[in-house]
Amino acid sequence: MTHLLNALAQTVGAALATAARRTSTLTGTGIDVLEYEGVALVLLNTSAGTGTTPTLDVKLQHSDDNSTFSDVTSGAFSQVTDVAGTAGVKVMKLNVSDLKRYLRVVGTIAGTTPSFDFGVEFVGIKKAS
Repeated sequence: MTHLLNALAQTVGAALATAARRTSTLTGTGIDVLEYEGVALVLLNTSAGTGTTPTLDVKLQHSDDNSTFSDVTSGAFSQVTDVAGTAGVKVMKLNVSDLKRYLRVVGTIAGTTPSFDFGVEFVGIKKAS
C-alpha cells in the first residue's frame, strides 16, 4: 500500500482539453511529456450527446516538434453517442516511453446540431530530479 501511495503522491495532471460543451471538432494544443516516465493515464470524461445522431470520436496524437502530429497507436477511445452507456469516464493507459515528446487530443464531433460536454486529462509521474 505504501508504494501505491508514494506513486500517487508523485502524479501530476495536465489538461489535454478543458471540460466544456462543444459543438464542433476540437484539436487540442500539445503538452510536453518529456519529463514523465512509466505508465500514464488519459481520462475522457463526457456526457451523452444531444442532437440528431451525434457522435464523438476522441483520439490522441503525438509529435517530436509540436507541429507535425501523428496518431498514437491504440490511442483512440470508443465512440460516444447519444446512447446510454457510451458516455462517462473512460481511462486509457499509455507507456510514456512509447510517445513522442508532445501529446494532444483530437475530438471529432459529427451529426445534426450535435453537442457534447467533455474534457480530457493526462495524469503521469514526473521523473525524479
